Amino acid sequence: MNRSTLRDMVGRKTLKSGTLVWEFAVPGIGHLLAAGGSEFVFLDTEHSGLGIGALKSTLQYFEAASIPALVRPPGRSYENIARALDAGAEGLILPMVGSGDEARRIVQCAKYAPVGARGVALGIAHDRYTGGSVADKLAAANRRTVLFALVETREGAENVDAIASVDGIDGLWIGHLDLSSSLGIPGQFQHPDYLAAVERIAKAASEHNKSLGRVIDGAGEGAKLYARGFDFIAVGTDTQLYSNALRGELDALRAACK
Repeated sequence: MNRSTLRDMVGRKTLKSGTLVWEFAVPGIGHLLAAGGSEFVFLDTEHSGLGIGALKSTLQYFEAASIPALVRPPGRSYENIARALDAGAEGLILPMVGSGDEARRIVQCAKYAPVGARGVALGIAHDRYTGGSVADKLAAANRRTVLFALVETREGAENVDAIASVDGIDGLWIGHLDLSSSLGIPGQFQHPDYLAAVERIAKAASEHNKSLGRVIDGAGEGAKLYARGFDFIAVGTDTQLYSNALRGELDALRAACK
């Protein structure tokens, strides 16, 4: 099936809409997202408790439905980065990136030589179990792999221009809850300090021609962010969407049966 890859998506600033999955790592999830019109998925393994086995299976569910997956690993260590990519992740969102040096190390861990120093394993999930020229396969993997830096700390916001300037970092993602907490204003998304940090991040993404993403609660919020330069927008989480939809229908049923 023809589909846009994450590499295609980060090459243009038009809207890419999707959602976040961190609970429903079930065989049908990819096709459910496709039926719902999701163009990509943010698959979280930092807060979900999903291990490497569940990650590998879930990536296959998305692959079967032609849904490109951005995976958030539990951390930025080489092991977290390389294992997620070997399991078949098309792209990564790396948490708590605070400096240009950290961003450069991420690229080193994620890319094969001569760009980086990722350990080589071929004929496995990340290259669809295929054969071929080693040099060609390493170059193809480097082209394919998309990297987002998750800016969610005061340090990251202050150093965002240096982060965005790193070759190999394709986009910035704002972790709004963590960012507001790091600024000492948890959940205060209209606070001047939070708004100033977001503006700084959006400016860096624009000036360095990098994609910009965030998880949102609803379409109205997403439209405002898109107008400010956000192009990867994930609407809700699987648990939130299911709970809200169920509550809405049950409330409607009860009201209609009074």
